[in-house]
Amino acid sequence: MTQSRLDLFVDRMVSQRACLDHAARVIADLPGPVFELGLGNGRTYHHIRHILPDRDTYVFERAIASHPDSTPPDEMVLLGDVYNTLPQALERFGPTAALIHADLGGHNRAKNDIFARKISPFVEPLLAVGGLMVASDRMYFDGLVEQPLPDGAVEGRCFIYRREV
Repeated sequence: MTQSRLDLFVDRMVSQRACLDHAARVIADLPGPVFELGLGNGRTYHHIRHILPDRDTYVFERAIASHPDSTPPDEMVLLGDVYNTLPQALERFGPTAALIHADLGGHNRAKNDIFARKISPFVEPLLAVGGLMVASDRMYFDGLVEQPLPDGAVEGRCFIYRREV
């Protein structure tokens, strides 16, 4: 029997936490902001703020609907469609992000894969050399190198990419 939806969710959450905690250690000495692509109810944003409290963390979202404890200040939100806000962020910040996290997919893996293929070229240029991308879905980058997962992460439930040059 395949895993239950609850088991899949738990694997994703455990993997996301393990990968973000690992990423925070890896980028500790790398300057640059964190970009959270998709806020949802804000659990991951809240965790990022917990593990990287001194880092500027910008959120990209279409509409804010997060828990009040997990809602970023207005000046840290880039509101709108990511196909517009990601190019605007590149103009504003350049390739400076130390960490980009994306948990943008829905429940349809085929649609998630199509979206990942479309969004990857918009995400890649934002990452600084040495920076990490943590994603809940496989991404498609020309210049980023997939990294091994840390202990505690479940294969296929989270992915880490690094800009080498």
